[in-house]
Amino acid sequence: MVGYEEVPAVSSPGGGDFSAVISRSADEIRYELTYSALQGNVTQSHIHFGQKDVAGGISVFLCSNLGNGPAGTQACPPSGTVTGTIRPVDVIGPAGQCIAAGEFEELVKALRAGVAYTNVHSSIWPGGEIRGQLGDGRGQGADD
Repeated sequence: MVGYEEVPAVSSPGGGDFSAVISRSADEIRYELTYSALQGNVTQSHIHFGQKDVAGGISVFLCSNLGNGPAGTQACPPSGTVTGTIRPVDVIGPAGQCIAAGEFEELVKALRAGVAYTNVHSSIWPGGEIRGQLGDGRGQGADD
């Protein structure tokens, strides 16, 4: 994850990594998000629905310090690691892109197709300071 993948691109010293594993039954996704050296204070992080070089709507909150996430959303550390498990109840949309709340299968399809990305937002870059496109490039995804 880097600022150059943001839309528009951001020159940030920050960087990060995101990894996720879709369960064999495709009913949960275990993830780890790590980031550091951001210019601003971290405000929130999400998985968004959108292809490379396009801004898309939020599908899942990974963390938030704004109190705007669904119940149970964990706080974002200033830098470091966030881990968790995404289940159908965690998918919030984006309805404007034809993904309804709870449509976990659509999120899995988007991840496998490479049309989802992870974004870490900050106080200096509220639209996102670092971003990384997700997907394994094979169109099928690697399940555990």
